[in-house]
Amino acid sequence: MDDKQFREFGKAAIDFIADYNENLRDRDVLPSVEPGYLSKLIPKTAPEKPESWKQVLEDVEKFIMPGVTHWNSPHFHAYYPTANSYPAIVGEILSAGIGCVGFSWIASPACTELEMVTMDWLGKLLGLPEEFLNSSPGYGGGVIQGSASEAALVGLLAAREISVTRLKRAHPHWDEGMIRSKLIAYTSDQANSSVEKSGRLGAMKMRLLPTDEKCSLRGSTFVQAVKKDIEAGFIPCYVVATLGTTPTCAFDDLKEIGPICKQHNIWLHVDAAYAGAAFVCPEYRYLMSGVEYADSFNFNPHKWLLVNFDCSALWLKDSRNLTEAFNIDRIYLANNKQGAAHDYRHWQIPLGRRFRALKLWFVLRLYGSEGLRRHIRHTVKLAKDFEKLVNSDHRFEMATEAMMGLVCFRLKGGDHLTRQLIDKLMARKKIYVIPGACREKVVIRFVVCSRFSTQDDIDYAWNEICSQASEVLKADPGVAECDNNFNDILTKKSGGILSFSNDSEMNNQQKCTILIKQFSEIS
Repeated sequence: MDDKQFREFGKAAIDFIADYNENLRDRDVLPSVEPGYLSKLIPKTAPEKPESWKQVLEDVEKFIMPGVTHWNSPHFHAYYPTANSYPAIVGEILSAGIGCVGFSWIASPACTELEMVTMDWLGKLLGLPEEFLNSSPGYGGGVIQGSASEAALVGLLAAREISVTRLKRAHPHWDEGMIRSKLIAYTSDQANSSVEKSGRLGAMKMRLLPTDEKCSLRGSTFVQAVKKDIEAGFIPCYVVATLGTTPTCAFDDLKEIGPICKQHNIWLHVDAAYAGAAFVCPEYRYLMSGVEYADSFNFNPHKWLLVNFDCSALWLKDSRNLTEAFNIDRIYLANNKQGAAHDYRHWQIPLGRRFRALKLWFVLRLYGSEGLRRHIRHTVKLAKDFEKLVNSDHRFEMATEAMMGLVCFRLKGGDHLTRQLIDKLMARKKIYVIPGACREKVVIRFVVCSRFSTQDDIDYAWNEICSQASEVLKADPGVAECDNNFNDILTKKSGGILSFSNDSEMNNQQKCTILIKQFSEIS
């Protein structure tokens, strides 16, 4: 094919994406394929001669789409959102088309400088302290990472090197290997698995601390662990506090944790991967009270802020802690502008980096702060509406209060009922929810994920959940026996005064309401 045909292919692909997004509701959110399905459908080797782009695009629909889980479907309520918007898609296209690799300023000045500007825009939009900004008079600054997982690891590695340097300076006779072996990190037992993984990758013990009744890590728990470890000969080094935990969207208490970190020279990293986007709305910023104590702060615009994956925003109070730890120079990387602007290769694990700031820039400009706030508030409202539906049905109970776009609920009774409900929903593939755990009970995590979601989609999901819940409860012997004996129990307890016909279609809660009224009238 020549360039003209490739351009036609590109235009057709744009139309394909637009049609795909417009018709997401018509597709089952979960695929109906088994592992290895694709290898049975496509050739074992690449073609020798070029094929028609029309055939390739047809094969995307024929072979690829049946194996896609549709993350941007209004019926996707699992995990957390993966952001999507046309401004971000166009930014991705331009980034790929320009194709620069902005590891240093000279490698592509616009790539570096646009990232510095947009990270300042975003930091101000969230209400972060000025010292985190690239434009601050100090050494603060922001950088786009690939994910919150990378950001947590980057923070841990920087904290490790700072601690080793500080202790070697104070105790020159100490062995460096011994120091490293004594370093210890902390997070809550509600933190994302990637936080624990960062400790493993960074060769640092990661202690998971218990949380309070709201699933929040408190200062009293943290300080007890620190004192105990110091007494045991360990060196507290790093703590990850979460604003919006994965299981229940709980918020750790930065105001209590921060001063302890300052007292013991512990790096405080704040992981606000999902919930951080809500801080564009002033009414939610109280949830990050104490952020001024943080050494680093991270959230993912690619979760809830309409910027396509990957785009994880990391700010540092003192970027020198990072750049000095990660700085490895070679003659082929040197340039005569070093020091005048950021060389982002020192701010991350890989050397190369894409022009990710373009999609962030487009989203910030084409939605505006007002549009982003509207998107966040719309999502929160839909989650609250779903919470009301849960509370209106006596068969269900809330595990925690709905937080942001997340609602955690369960069927009343044993965990097996909730597990059966999830299994039925997964088998039908009409909506996608996943299990979670809260206070040692299995819950259903329902998240409003898609930017396309409307009230009709919430109602659709609730009807699907209710219909399958009825099937679960109908098939459960314990529940059936309880329902069958309901009237007999009431008759015996009331001495024959109260009764209800067995063929009534009312549920037990509705029966109770009427019977209580009858009893009060008799009394």
